[in-house]
Amino acid sequence: MNNSISNNILWRFAERFLAQLIAFIVSIILARILLPEHYGTVALVNVFILFADVFVESGLPSALIQKKDSDNFDFSTVFYFNIGFSIILYVVLFFLAPIISDYYNNYLLTPVIRVLSIRIFIAAFNSIQQAYISKNMQFKKFFLATLFGTIVSAAVGIILAYNGFGVWALVFQYLSNILIDTIILFFVIKWKPLLYFSLRRLKYLLKYGWKILFEGLAATFYSQIRNLIIGKVYTEIDLGYYNRGDQFPGLIMNNINTSINSVLFPAMSKVQEDNNQLVTILRKSIRITSYILFPMLFGMAAIAFNMVIVLLTDKWIDCVPFIYIACFIQFITIGMYPRHQALKAIGRSDIFMIEHMMSRVIGIILLILVYRISVLHIALTGVVSTIILFIIIVTTSKKYSNYKIKDQISDVLVLVLMSLIMFLPTFLFGYFVNINPILELLIQIIMGITIYFILSIILKPEGFVFIIGFIRRLFFCQKEVN
Repeated sequence: MNNSISNNILWRFAERFLAQLIAFIVSIILARILLPEHYGTVALVNVFILFADVFVESGLPSALIQKKDSDNFDFSTVFYFNIGFSIILYVVLFFLAPIISDYYNNYLLTPVIRVLSIRIFIAAFNSIQQAYISKNMQFKKFFLATLFGTIVSAAVGIILAYNGFGVWALVFQYLSNILIDTIILFFVIKWKPLLYFSLRRLKYLLKYGWKILFEGLAATFYSQIRNLIIGKVYTEIDLGYYNRGDQFPGLIMNNINTSINSVLFPAMSKVQEDNNQLVTILRKSIRITSYILFPMLFGMAAIAFNMVIVLLTDKWIDCVPFIYIACFIQFITIGMYPRHQALKAIGRSDIFMIEHMMSRVIGIILLILVYRISVLHIALTGVVSTIILFIIIVTTSKKYSNYKIKDQISDVLVLVLMSLIMFLPTFLFGYFVNINPILELLIQIIMGITIYFILSIILKPEGFVFIIGFIRRLFFCQKEVN
């Protein structure tokens, strides 16, 4: 994996990290002001918005990146198709809103759905901008747009929350974020839509894109079905706890996933016919991202109890078990993302789709069996289906990319051991020591970082060596090798 690809991953990661650090701080402030049921309401509405977003953000933008010779005519064609389709989606959600409200016995859902659905129009435009940046590997340009959008939307959310707007503080925070991102990118990147639309080009892109679209819909349905069930069978407070517990590890993984996918997919698409180079990129990306993510997830699990008490107050303590579960699920999925991009890059999105379908069928069967028992049982079904998916992907990686199982183990084994060594004393300190929660949390964080850093210096894993090299190039202004 050359420096251009590696540096783009880290630039994308840096952009996501800084933006989400701000978002994380804001979410803590809002969680201390707002109630769990406010988050439950927005989580329920987001299920339907996310389904609509998949249609404009998933299939065709991916096809633009995967197609080697895609040009401005292709981008303009997809842009107008997305805008037209987003209008249809908004109309459908507008008229479905009262029906959804009746079903969940919450009449606040109607106006919230109708207002929050406006983001579908913006996402239709934004998805093409992001595809253009990914295609041309211009990830530094995301930095300004995302950072500014996050800061402004954070101010909007906090001001509205302090003034008693409740759930609407979250609604307008989400809306303002993507709106500002899109406006800034309009001026930052060179791409602008032409007055051009080609049905022939659209059909060509759909041949590849429909598989990614179908997979996106299936993934969204499976990831959100638990929210739908909890919102109906249990209470919005229960949904708020579940959603909040899932969001903490998700905050790490979703943004790392974005960083990896947006860089690896176009990079792998360019070498899709060279299997050796593809596997080289795949392995190095897994080693680097695992080095970053493993300690974050193990560390979050170790400090979860004190983190919730200190940051969110004890009214959110019931979300801690869901943090443990989500950390474990995300840990298992880390190595899956680069493999997904490799399959998509070589045009085998059908394998990508079949692999997930098998595990999701099992997951849904488990949900049917346990959904009446408890919310915790609902969450645990995600663990089982993720383990099954991991086994399937590890097996098929050898067949479709020549990534052997022994190589997959060797790439992450040391990093797993380092993270476990860091986790145990950090967790046990919080379990056995009873001091001021703020002081206890700070000691746990310092302890975890120190142990992992010392192990990194001793063992020198590839991720550590690469990041140190990147920092040196960044601060000493050394020329990057493209």
